[in-house]
Amino acid sequence: MSAEPSLSERLARQIASGGPISIAHYMAEANQHYYGTRDPLGAAGDFTTAPEISQMFGELVGLCLADVWMRSGSRPEIGYVELGPGRGTLASDALRAMAGLSLVPRVHFVETSPSLRERQRTIIPNIFHHDTVSSLPEQGPLLVVANEFFDALPVRQIVRSGKEWRERVVICPDPGQPDRFAPMAGYRRVESGIPALAAEAPEGAILETPLAGAAVALELAHRIARQGGAAIIVDYGYEGPALGDTLQAVRAHRFADPFLEPGESDLTTHVDFTMIGNMARQAGLRVMGPVGQGAFLRRLGIDARADQLARTTPARAEEVEAARLRLTAGDAMGTLFKAMAWVHPDWAEPAGFEG
Repeated sequence: MSAEPSLSERLARQIASGGPISIAHYMAEANQHYYGTRDPLGAAGDFTTAPEISQMFGELVGLCLADVWMRSGSRPEIGYVELGPGRGTLASDALRAMAGLSLVPRVHFVETSPSLRERQRTIIPNIFHHDTVSSLPEQGPLLVVANEFFDALPVRQIVRSGKEWRERVVICPDPGQPDRFAPMAGYRRVESGIPALAAEAPEGAILETPLAGAAVALELAHRIARQGGAAIIVDYGYEGPALGDTLQAVRAHRFADPFLEPGESDLTTHVDFTMIGNMARQAGLRVMGPVGQGAFLRRLGIDARADQLARTTPARAEEVEAARLRLTAGDAMGTLFKAMAWVHPDWAEPAGFEG
């Protein structure tokens, strides 16, 4: 019995039979395989997220949402929703902080990875899992968290070729090396959806369009508009539109070649917060931010919480301070990572976005 072909082999066969595939298709296939076959987090994995660095991150996000809930009337039938919740660490810390303020919501995770779902259930037993946003409950307000979720969704890339813009595609240059792929300008011309800033773009300039992210954001925003609630979105990104290729791969905590061995490293792009915010506004929500993650956490009280933890557990004082700096410093996660809030028009505005 022959072994099942690897993802690289399957993609190489697709390209050989049907021609080049889009960057979005390549990224979707790679990340579906990647997240479906492993726990990518922690020292033994490929990367570490803010909730894994310190409990302070999840606690402050939880307190932020609980505060919004209380100032909006402590409405019943509340649901806590997290998109791409990893191991469940953020939710565990957030829910513990919420419980201290008498908020005990039902927990809904949008997660497709079987291995991560199993890990999440060991931390938070009473979870409702969902493959997509569309199956979330339709009754009751939603308190939503999306930490490093939108960056992993596939994006479309188009590239300047002469006076035209063309779809950027992926080829397999050497059939004898099916693990190695390469990007190139395809033959398909793109004539719509190009912002004004691209008019004078140089040869080879790349424009990213996060179609998948826009669709998820709009569907989620419509849910909050119908049901009430708020969302906190944290990711690394920029305020677009902007030119540039932000596709990157991380493997074993180091940058890797995104076109080598697809499905064996984490593929991401920087998030266009302007687009994310526009989807929420289109649904009728109020939008706050983006603000730097460091400013967001300081306004929520991370300095005071760090001091409290250091006093309570003196043996961990250096560890706590290192985590605080990693989360907030401008040369670490404090500036590149940004936070944005969406809120229903009848709800109070979340803290952390003042000024």
